[in-house]
Amino acid sequence: MTITTPAEAPAQTLKSDNFVDEIRHAAGEENVMDASRTRHLYTDVYRQKASPVAVVTIHDTEQLQAVMRVCYKENVGVSVRGGGASYTDGYLIENGPQVLLDMSKMDRILEINEQDAYVTVEAGVTWAVLKDTLAEKGWRTPFWGPFSGMHATVGGSVSQNTISHGSGAYGISAQSVQAVKVVLANGDLLDTGSAGAGSTPFCRHFGPDLTGLFTGDCSALGVKATVTLPLIRPRPAHQTVSFAFNDFETMHESMRRISLERLEDTHFSLDGALSQGQIARQDNAGQVVKMALSILKSSPSLWSGIKQLVTSAVSARKVISQSPYMTHYIVEGVNDAEAKSRIHRIREINQLFGQEIPATVPAVVRGMPFAPFYNTLGPAGERWVPLHGILPHSAVATFHKELEAFYAARKNKMDELGIWYGGMFATVASSGFLYEIALYWPDEITDYHRQVVPADYLSKLPVYPANHIARKYVHELKSALTDLFVKHGAINFQLGKAYPYRDRLQPVTLNMVDALKAHVDDKGILAPANLGFGDKA
Repeated sequence: MTITTPAEAPAQTLKSDNFVDEIRHAAGEENVMDASRTRHLYTDVYRQKASPVAVVTIHDTEQLQAVMRVCYKENVGVSVRGGGASYTDGYLIENGPQVLLDMSKMDRILEINEQDAYVTVEAGVTWAVLKDTLAEKGWRTPFWGPFSGMHATVGGSVSQNTISHGSGAYGISAQSVQAVKVVLANGDLLDTGSAGAGSTPFCRHFGPDLTGLFTGDCSALGVKATVTLPLIRPRPAHQTVSFAFNDFETMHESMRRISLERLEDTHFSLDGALSQGQIARQDNAGQVVKMALSILKSSPSLWSGIKQLVTSAVSARKVISQSPYMTHYIVEGVNDAEAKSRIHRIREINQLFGQEIPATVPAVVRGMPFAPFYNTLGPAGERWVPLHGILPHSAVATFHKELEAFYAARKNKMDELGIWYGGMFATVASSGFLYEIALYWPDEITDYHRQVVPADYLSKLPVYPANHIARKYVHELKSALTDLFVKHGAINFQLGKAYPYRDRLQPVTLNMVDALKAHVDDKGILAPANLGFGDKA
């Protein structure tokens, strides 16, 4: 059987002509789709590579096991797609014939255990659905999703490691996982945490932390079927605050000091380019009314919401347009007094560094935590790809200085090709600093964008022809920037195939990781090439 692939990848062949029939039998005829009709599913935010043998829609654990058994028997690779909001080639097909598992229909919330305070979900549940469902019962999870949570799934975030909502107080996605149920390469089912001892998944730690092994693995160690997260009561009061800075160094120091006290639930920072881009997107999308309603809905009181709207209309846009760097904080409290005291402490810490500005941006994020996918394109319809590194605070200043020199050395070429950039930042606990770079360039959009970006918004954007020259240069920039991160000791979330992992490990660590991979996936069929494990055997 010959597989039709995009121009970027060579054709691939299967050893068995009966393989797809076996997959149809295992998964159900209606759940196996030809790749030519599902191009958006094997295109990520950044690009498309080869076509899969077939795209299989997964609905439950038993079906997932059956499909994995067939792939294991026939030695066919398996890539796993959650919500698709990835840009690191994690579910793109690269090495040999592969099946793509679409997990988005495995979307049931299986148990909300209010007595033992945990929730178990299938891997394809989105963070937006989980948040709304738990909120109706007066619950939340500590980490409660990335900004892409309208499409991003719980299983995908746990596989990738993500940061956003709740990270200020509770850390990254992996830190809010109690247990996972994982299907291994041969179809066996593995439980972690207390569930691994035959109990309920009420506790993560029972002997060695097996749950941790399957967080951030990009499905290279197993396919997550279910995820259990702890439940906590939401704090009913909240406050927001924003600050502007004249330079990166003072912004970083402000963020570092605030992170030492764990005062906020959520925070993030944008440079001027990304902040102004946000305004342009909102104007294109006609979001002004929705933003106003979201601010009113999420404000501590009607009066404070009205004041926020007036402030926004009068001064927020002017301040954003003039500020090189801005930080935004959302704090919570058991009552208004606690929330205000936390905001007061953030202001005290920051008084030596930045100027307080209208807190419109965090107010909107509070009201619309999971926005439509406008951000997968630039404000003028440009293509977009981010990349990032998490640096120790001691390395941030030197990295930033070299990055500025990197941009300066390439300015003429980037200007010629219409390539521009911006930055987004966050602290990771008290020791790390997330430095995310966004690259934009004029180019045609993909099947992915046509699927996830609202059609009415797309219709208002400029249309660009294919731009292979700029696209190639962006890829070169990505590679060079990744090397720069590595040079300064950065590590990465969302490793996929885009960031070096296995090649960076010390020999003893590498032997341990390779032994683990060999045990759970002796044929190398799980997520081939993710984490640098190389070709399928």
